[in-house]
Amino acid sequence: MIELYPSRHSRQRLMADGFTLIEMMLAVAILAVILAMMASSFHAVAGSKIHAEGRMWADRAGRSILWELTSEIRGTVQTPAAPSHVMLHGVAQFLGGVAANTISLSTLDAGHRRSLAGFSSEDIVSYTLSPNPSHHGWLMLTRTQQSGLAYGGVQTMPILLADNVLSLRMRYFDGNQWGDTWNSDVLSPGEQIPIAVSINLDLAAPNGRDLRFSTQVMLPMSIAVW
Repeated sequence: MIELYPSRHSRQRLMADGFTLIEMMLAVAILAVILAMMASSFHAVAGSKIHAEGRMWADRAGRSILWELTSEIRGTVQTPAAPSHVMLHGVAQFLGGVAANTISLSTLDAGHRRSLAGFSSEDIVSYTLSPNPSHHGWLMLTRTQQSGLAYGGVQTMPILLADNVLSLRMRYFDGNQWGDTWNSDVLSPGEQIPIAVSINLDLAAPNGRDLRFSTQVMLPMSIAVW
């Protein structure tokens, strides 16, 4: 028989078997707190992942730039046995109060365009820095290349290597001392390239932390001539 009007005993039994409004509100509030904590944790993990990936890519870019610069500087041309366009111009300049050195050189190892014999044609490559208009304090590093076998050769379009450079400083060792500049045009034959070049590169990374890369390059052709 169905009770249209439950008795007091039946109402008490129903209340004992179910949840009160206050209990439901408390449960929802606790669930909301737990979900908020989980969302905060997920956000922190996602943020850490993004920063870690950004730092990894910045580190990879810095090492790649340093490797390419090292390879091309090491291939700087100075061949007394055969005619070659000897050139290495290192200019010390500052942009926004930070070192933003530029370098142009003739090299037998221009980028990744190597022949089967191990050498590509003699090329002139240049690395230059300019302010990044989209980010104050950052510099853009670009690379250009042209044939050095004949003057007036076709120059490639500048390639942007990095837009988050904070500073780039290069120094040159002539066998006696280190200097901030180098000009092969004013030096005697056989002494037109340095014995060693030091490179210090700073890149901006996520979380405002900078990545610093440095190396010292020995020039085998210079050592052979000297």
